[in-house]
Amino acid sequence: MVTRIIIGGIMVIIGFLLVWKTAWLVNNFGRIPWFEQHMGTIGGSWAAYKMFGIIAITTGLLVMTNLHQQVASSILTPLFGRGK
Repeated sequence: MVTRIIIGGIMVIIGFLLVWKTAWLVNNFGRIPWFEQHMGTIGGSWAAYKMFGIIAITTGLLVMTNLHQQVASSILTPLFGRGK
């Protein structure tokens, strides 16, 4: 239980840093060509870093509250059906 909270907290912190320090990430690690090409203008990399951060925050909160398996099951079950 404590391990789950620690891992989730680390994920939330990493996600927060991705959203907060987007300019630093783009300046030091560069742009992501795929996102620049497919998301329109020059802001594609900025949006990608922020999107990764929001996904990390959401996943971290789900892990901390032990809801990640239920959410994954509710999303994937309609796509793949129930196992027999």
